[in-house]
Amino acid sequence: MKKIIYALKTPFLLTVTFMIICGIGYPLLVTGLGQTLFPYQANGSQIKENGQVVGSALIGQAFTESTYLKGRPSGVSYNTYTAAEKENGHYLGVASGSENLAPSNPDLKKRVAQDMARFLEQNPTIKNQDIPTDLLTASGSGLDPHISPESAKIQVPEIAKASKISEKKLYQLIDAQTTKPVLNFLGTPTVNVLAVNLAIHAQLNTAKSN
Repeated sequence: MKKIIYALKTPFLLTVTFMIICGIGYPLLVTGLGQTLFPYQANGSQIKENGQVVGSALIGQAFTESTYLKGRPSGVSYNTYTAAEKENGHYLGVASGSENLAPSNPDLKKRVAQDMARFLEQNPTIKNQDIPTDLLTASGSGLDPHISPESAKIQVPEIAKASKISEKKLYQLIDAQTTKPVLNFLGTPTVNVLAVNLAIHAQLNTAKSN
């Protein structure tokens, strides 16, 4: 019995030691460093307005009002569902992903056709061949918060009509929220839809107060 206890002593102590180091010490160290050195990133890149969290710079949202910029289609509806959809069982909980439909899939063709028709209805001055690809294709996560500068600027004329904000000002807001490629050649320029819409919202509030 003593031999068994003696044989188990070392692995038991190692287990407890590594449990303390890896299960308590390391997480506390990493969390502390994250909150101290990178608090914005560690807390989910939250975007706040008037002290309230309105979203994350890393997660897209669905916008339907004519005064705001529209993002990409989402295979998970940006985790936004109506009460009827929840009752019908279409709401599967918070999710991330795409529909994974092949280009030849009729469901994909139908969805793209519907999105194209909706966009053309909202932007009657645009021709279907001029619609940027990313406005009709969903991202792999279904939560992409970005669109291309071309996709943002092609929406400016109709947003200007609906919001009464000048096209020049809208272009400026889009440019201010455009992220350039790393070192000017790694990646492509992107526009954060939520950030632009918050800037538009601020402009609308300013106009109301004046």
